[in-house]
Amino acid sequence: MTPTPKPTAAAARATVYGYPRQGPDRELKKAVEGYWKGRVSADALHGTAADLRRSNWRRLADAGLHEVPSGDFSYYDHVLDTSVMVGAVPERHRAAVVADALDGYFTMARGTQDIAPLEMTKWFDTNYHYLVPELGPDTVFSPDSTKQVAEFKEAFSLGHTPRPVLVGPVTYLLLAKPAPGVAAEFEPLTLLDRLLPVYAEILADLRAAGAEWVQLDEPALVQDRTPAELDAVARAYRELGGRTDRPQLLIASYFDRLGDALPVLAKSPVEGLALDFTESAAGNLEDLAAAGGLPGKRLVAGVVNGRNIWINDYEKSLATLGTLLGLAERVDVAASCSLLHVPLDAAAEQDIDPQIARWLSFAQQKTAEIAVLARGLADGTDAITAELAANRADLKSRSGSALTRDSAVRTRTAAVTDADGRRSQPYPERTVAQRAHLGLPLLPTTTIGSFPQTTELRTARADLRAGRIDAAGYEQRIKEEIREVVSFQEKAGLDVLVHGEPERNDMVQYFAERLTGYLATQHGWVQSYGTRYVRPPVLAGDISRPEPMTVRWTTYAQSLTERPVKGMLTGPVTMLAWSFVRDDQPLGDTARQVALALRDEVNDLESAGTSVIQVDEPALRETLPLRTADHAAYLDWATESFRLTTGGVRPDTQIHTHMCYAEFGDIVQAIDDLDADVISLEAARSHMQVAHELAEHGYPREAGPGVYDIHSPRVPSTEEAAALLRTGLEAIPAERLWVNPDCGLKTRGWPETRTSLENLVAAAREIRAGLASGND
Repeated sequence: MTPTPKPTAAAARATVYGYPRQGPDRELKKAVEGYWKGRVSADALHGTAADLRRSNWRRLADAGLHEVPSGDFSYYDHVLDTSVMVGAVPERHRAAVVADALDGYFTMARGTQDIAPLEMTKWFDTNYHYLVPELGPDTVFSPDSTKQVAEFKEAFSLGHTPRPVLVGPVTYLLLAKPAPGVAAEFEPLTLLDRLLPVYAEILADLRAAGAEWVQLDEPALVQDRTPAELDAVARAYRELGGRTDRPQLLIASYFDRLGDALPVLAKSPVEGLALDFTESAAGNLEDLAAAGGLPGKRLVAGVVNGRNIWINDYEKSLATLGTLLGLAERVDVAASCSLLHVPLDAAAEQDIDPQIARWLSFAQQKTAEIAVLARGLADGTDAITAELAANRADLKSRSGSALTRDSAVRTRTAAVTDADGRRSQPYPERTVAQRAHLGLPLLPTTTIGSFPQTTELRTARADLRAGRIDAAGYEQRIKEEIREVVSFQEKAGLDVLVHGEPERNDMVQYFAERLTGYLATQHGWVQSYGTRYVRPPVLAGDISRPEPMTVRWTTYAQSLTERPVKGMLTGPVTMLAWSFVRDDQPLGDTARQVALALRDEVNDLESAGTSVIQVDEPALRETLPLRTADHAAYLDWATESFRLTTGGVRPDTQIHTHMCYAEFGDIVQAIDDLDADVISLEAARSHMQVAHELAEHGYPREAGPGVYDIHSPRVPSTEEAAALLRTGLEAIPAERLWVNPDCGLKTRGWPETRTSLENLVAAAREIRAGLASGND
């Protein structure tokens, strides 16, 4: 075997850990969805993917990057790709994978009518969702390096220097959960010794293909880890690093500081570490110095923030890089994490105020920033004099801009008191008033808010933007859709209705477009999961609400029915989490501004006769800091902002909230602290796990753990929904249990939505009857 090459001192190189997958016009989304619908062949889909990879690599090289990532491209999710790479295919999916690898891959992601998909949850504290590996004591791993080797060779053949990117073995196991039927206390990390030989073989395959470096992503190590887990890290990289038939290994972490894992990795026989040196990972620099640096190793310094869209401060980054030069054999420059989390190109945004546009940096601009910093580090600041001057001017423009400050907003925010965030009566008294006012049956049924966004709706929205129809014509189309949605819900037998949100393009963007301080992009798409892309708005200045945003459509829907119609709002934490938020003031201050704007909307809805108001906070868990020590400060302002939004309503007005696709067990106390009357939560894929977590906490309010997985095209039967409800009743008493889907129905089609909701209502009626007769 050829000895593993060792790093040598050289001029700083520029690189990134990953890049947006979708293409400038979301070509990947269109190709994948076309394949699902039978309109695009597998060969055509693979061709589109190859074109996008080639374009991405060329864009990175043209920007001045010396080393490009390979293997980070995915048709759906990179954690799912890892499960395929190590052969961790659940038993229920194996036949589909054997029959057709591509179709089987999508079956794991989406399921079919007869086969449930993998569970989906948030990737650390981002809005990206990954598919959770299912493992058990009988799991047998087997290597399949086909994708990784092929994409490496593809990039290499185009003249690039590719660095394959893999999810590291420790993070992969820490992200996994026990497979169905496996005891809940099973710890997937116990499979590490079984998994490491598989990784070793994949690394050997990449070395044989010509790879000089391989990046192993270990972001789970920035969370609090036990001594046993840190021992597993040491063992993993002692074994992988001790082999000679491998490329050089770069262990990458991001989103926070490595903490106790840093000295473990620093002492391991790997050739390089990639660390986050942005404000979110404050402490890495100090910890690195305390650990004695990385003598003889490569350090890739993430000094350009890969999660926000604000321009880099070159002088600050160069100062950090200069300090790092004495702590490693070589220092290279990168973004703090994969650029998957930001849009592609700010230059495509032609409608943004030019003053604000100069403050923005998307993926393409960030790669240019990285290249400038690498040049400055290698050749000295004299080599980037013009760039430094332009950067200073842009930063000064932002810090002194009147566009970012509103004195009236700041005065109102400063006047907030604790009393503003408290309901006038405690929950036990409120629930009596609400039940008398609403008159709902046992196990009330409802939906989460949105109904299918049909082609006709999207066409009407596009026609309005293009001037093909006028505002009156568009509003008539919206009214027609609301009538249809309300009529269906009444016929289906739902108890609390929604208007379906046909006027909304996105649950955050819709409100952002109606609040001062926000601005919208036209092409700022970011992947949320699979083929679901969102355009996070940009929160650049102080927030206020010029006029009501939802009252008109909610009251119109209420005029069509005697049943209660929920008002639907997006909560302040989610408005921040799913936006690119200003970084020039504390998040809690910005959340309070958003909460006051939403409070005005809540009060106006109540004044207009709305008796049930839902304020969605699906991002409450995902925004939770990765380190336990930071939880309390975040949850203080996060829960306060929700209560500030909802604290002004009457006792008989019922406040709902909604959360989905996250691990809720460690924030149950925060959910309690929201003081919402009803919470609906994703639970179908996790088999009602959250219901038991609420019960273990002693959660005293009403809850609706979902019985319909809306991220899969399959239609749950009445029996399946009823079985989930019975499981829910084991944890939550019937008088406090609601029946609802996991999440909004925007991405589903009408045929599956109709049948699924009819089955949901039938299941609720079946359980009600059983409870009345004593059979349930």
